[in-house]
Amino acid sequence: MPLTLESLAREVGLPVHVATGLDRPVAWVHSTELADPTPFLEGGELLLTTGIALGPHRAYVRRLVDAGAVGLGFGTGLSHATVPADLVAAARAAGLPLVEVPRRVPFIAITKAVSRAVAADEYANLTRTSDAQRALTRAALTSTEAVVRRLAVLIGGAVALLDASGETAHVSGELPDLREEARRLGAGPAGSAWQAGERHLAMQVLGRRGYLAVATAGPLDAADRHIVNTAASLLTLALAQSDAVDGVRRDLRTAQFRLLLAGLPVADAPAGPFRVFVLPKEVSGARPVEPPGFRAEYEGHVVVLAQEVDGPAHASGEVDAGSVARGYREALRAAEEKVATFADVPGSGLLATDAAQHAATLLAPLDAPLRESLRVWLGCHGQWDPAAAKLGVHRHTMRNRVRRAEELLGRSLDSPGVRAELWFALHAGQ
Repeated sequence: MPLTLESLAREVGLPVHVATGLDRPVAWVHSTELADPTPFLEGGELLLTTGIALGPHRAYVRRLVDAGAVGLGFGTGLSHATVPADLVAAARAAGLPLVEVPRRVPFIAITKAVSRAVAADEYANLTRTSDAQRALTRAALTSTEAVVRRLAVLIGGAVALLDASGETAHVSGELPDLREEARRLGAGPAGSAWQAGERHLAMQVLGRRGYLAVATAGPLDAADRHIVNTAASLLTLALAQSDAVDGVRRDLRTAQFRLLLAGLPVADAPAGPFRVFVLPKEVSGARPVEPPGFRAEYEGHVVVLAQEVDGPAHASGEVDAGSVARGYREALRAAEEKVATFADVPGSGLLATDAAQHAATLLAPLDAPLRESLRVWLGCHGQWDPAAAKLGVHRHTMRNRVRRAEELLGRSLDSPGVRAELWFALHAGQ
């Protein structure tokens, strides 16, 4: 714990003349008789002087306050028998702590007391940091979640591990929504710190895989910053190792998918029947949760072999382990046409293994007159008057019949693929 002016005055025996701010920590001690010692101060010092060349007291005190001095120790018994009243008044007005250093107390005794306290504080911080590093390393051998929990205990605050999109992966304690800050950091600095209400927050970028966020009641001290940096390094390493494992797994799945395309058995392939799904690029590039089934990356596509998948995807018809190549072609065709399944691809029925069955299923909504009207209309290349003349009906009647067929089929007859599929279906088995 840092040495304060109050504890130093009590330890060495220094009378206090201005008690304001005695709880300030003393970073070091500096003795000088210069009228303006501020060029030699860094802030946080207790300045000791016998007052030989103070100059105007009010200006002298103001310079010390502006330089960040934590207090003034005035030596008596040499140039001054007592602390000047004007100096006490100036210090009280400026809020600068003022203690008297009697002649019996040498300045070096104060310097030694502060030096011992600083050394003890640094040793305590070093010991705490070392113990924390060992604890975090042990936690890292378990999981990233264990690192988050341990760090929260060590710094006495809230900690969260965020993924690359800013979503919370693991959290200990309460933190605000940090997705916007994660997006800002993703395009800029490696870290940030800010205050939200009475809490102090900080975030660090962990490579390309995520972010570490902490929230504490006060600013992080030097030891806490070292501890947080250690946790960030361990989490970055763990996430990088996860990347390497994911890369090996992706390569293995790609090789297995090549075997399936060649018609060779693969132990991880699902039992048939199943479908081949090609995920849209905007979905496959977002590192989605691993879906059920067999997942592989091939030729720039993310392919899933499963009964079904959640979310948008382009699916083949049902296949088994021996017909994955056909399923992959069908899924690519569905993706090319931007439809959900291969069955929605215009003309896909022409490639069905049982064309007659497909034709019967496709034409089931149409009665015989509508089928005949559609067959004649297609045979006339979609021309209304020739088709109406062949059937002996008015062209408006012909239009109504074709429009009715289109409604029952649920397909647009403007598509050349749909027309071709219907043409072959109407002639199947003839």
